[in-house]
Amino acid sequence: MRIRLDIAYDGTHFRGWAAQPALRTVQGVIEAALHRVLRGERPPRLVVAGRTDAGVHASGQVAHADIDDDALGRLERARPADGDACRQLAHRVRGVLGIDADVTVTGIAPAPPGFDARFSPVWRRYSYRLADRTAGYDPLERHRTARVTAALDEGAMDVAARSLVGLHDFAAYCRPREGATTIRTLLEYDWRRDAGGVLVANVKADAFCHSMVRALVGACAAVGQGRLAPADVIALRDARLRTSAFPVLAARGLTLTEVGYPADELLAARSERTRARRDPDSS
Repeated sequence: MRIRLDIAYDGTHFRGWAAQPALRTVQGVIEAALHRVLRGERPPRLVVAGRTDAGVHASGQVAHADIDDDALGRLERARPADGDACRQLAHRVRGVLGIDADVTVTGIAPAPPGFDARFSPVWRRYSYRLADRTAGYDPLERHRTARVTAALDEGAMDVAARSLVGLHDFAAYCRPREGATTIRTLLEYDWRRDAGGVLVANVKADAFCHSMVRALVGACAAVGQGRLAPADVIALRDARLRTSAFPVLAARGLTLTEVGYPADELLAARSERTRARRDPDSS
């Protein structure tokens, strides 16, 4: 049986999503919790919508795992009054993770036919929080907000961001991977200040290549400081070359907030098309 897991985490003390020997990762912690609850011979393997880097957070991460029907059946038979097996599994996994854990499974449900957490999405959305001199420094937000010491022009940043929307080759804003395409459709990119004055980027695309979001926000931060003009971010994109004209900003400001999937009857076809076209990676 394939299950869908909805996941949230504070990435501060994780070495990213992907399991790595002797390192604490989100995948490793959740797989270990599932293994403890299900008591199978091998830990279930999670497949994730977006393999986030070290320090990146998530409020709307999605993963799937293929679970032995017998293991789920044992959960349901052990406590029939507690509802369905997926609900029990989510409750028990949260118990293993701990009451004050920096990662949680917000829900588990049977996945519809054709569902693939990695290859079925039609879009992913990230937010990025950036405090400047105007916003000031809030130590309570330091683990999810990057900082610059300058006062940034949010209007210029928003103009620059919106100019990048569309289907383009984003090689200038990606860390290259051999054999992987850097062509992406950037669906939304804009900046605003929240009630506390912190600059918040909304970035939505069909998929992201490695470090793409943090490079995009770095370019707009350079525009906000007057180091680049809004038109420069287009020229840099169209040059399709990595550049030192702007920094890749810190991981702690970045949060994966939402993953969009098509209607259930379109899941399998979407997965097949995505596999044939490109290899989505982390941001």
